[in-house]
Amino acid sequence: MSVVAKHLFHPFPGRLRGAVRAALAFGLTAGVAVGLLGLSMASRAAAAPSLTVLMSDDDPAHSEFVQQLRAGQEPGGRFELVRLSPTGEMPQGVETASAETEARANAGVRTRSMRPSVADANLTMAVGVAAARAAVERPGQEPLVLAMLSRLDYEALKAASPALKRGDRRVGVLLRDPAMADQLALIHAVLPQKHRIGVVATPESEPLVRELQRAAQGANPAWEVRVEYAPDARSLAAALRTVVPMSDALMVLPDLIGDNQAATLSVLRAGASAGLAVFGASEGLVRSGGLAAAVSTPSQLAQQARLLGQKVAVAGSSNSPLVEAATPATVRVNATVARGLGLRLPEERELTDRLAAPR
Repeated sequence: MSVVAKHLFHPFPGRLRGAVRAALAFGLTAGVAVGLLGLSMASRAAAAPSLTVLMSDDDPAHSEFVQQLRAGQEPGGRFELVRLSPTGEMPQGVETASAETEARANAGVRTRSMRPSVADANLTMAVGVAAARAAVERPGQEPLVLAMLSRLDYEALKAASPALKRGDRRVGVLLRDPAMADQLALIHAVLPQKHRIGVVATPESEPLVRELQRAAQGANPAWEVRVEYAPDARSLAAALRTVVPMSDALMVLPDLIGDNQAATLSVLRAGASAGLAVFGASEGLVRSGGLAAAVSTPSQLAQQARLLGQKVAVAGSSNSPLVEAATPATVRVNATVARGLGLRLPEERELTDRLAAPR
């Protein structure tokens, strides 16, 4: 009996080994014990969470996000990737696998169906704008998380999709950029004696500007925010000439200016000419000549999206989505720019820890 038990125990987790030992202790045969163990494992598999992910493009950041979601699926869980058309209207295919299959294969999953089967999913997660729009319009009451959206993406979706406010479905929204309060905390850590921030925005950026102003007023000490608007590319130079002399540092918002390389470079050149540091929320900005940025990687966002999904799954009914900004995963600093500005900055790891400390 002891030899049989030893071989039975080895392949299974400690908790299930205990179940086998208990069965054997009560005089059951090894075969019966294994049968009970099989029922236990089947019960665990049936209760394991399943995740359906909607994706409508092959953006590298979105692909990394989905890869991290798949790798983090709980043992026994079911992962289903629904590939939509670029417009998010028609499913192009469904890829599905259990977490165990994924761990063994460590590669793509097999195509099983041309139609998504989200009815039995514990959670549906949409990645990117087109997928989010499609997910909101789909019927069903399963909990839903919209991920990898900018603040402006979410505001546009909210204005165009009344279905986002349905009371019979719990919705979470994970924004891809850190909150303005975190970005101001970084600027304070780098420039503790400064208190004036200059921003050039577009008319569409108003939600970001309001968030920045609220964060500036709530900071200790408070920040003075100077905002100039540039409706088009020709207006950008004039707006910069106005805002630069009244600022201690410049911030590039994640809007039409921050998403446009030529416009971002104009802000960086204006800052460099005036000896002002430029901050933002992307590594690309830092590589191009910005001083520092608080950034969240797709892998970190995937982990945060899972936690948000857990919150949404247990939340009560609400007509308002649960919205979270990205938690900064790390701080990036351009050491060359820092030397040019005559600044001695803490290491990136120390700055990252400072941003995380209030949490």
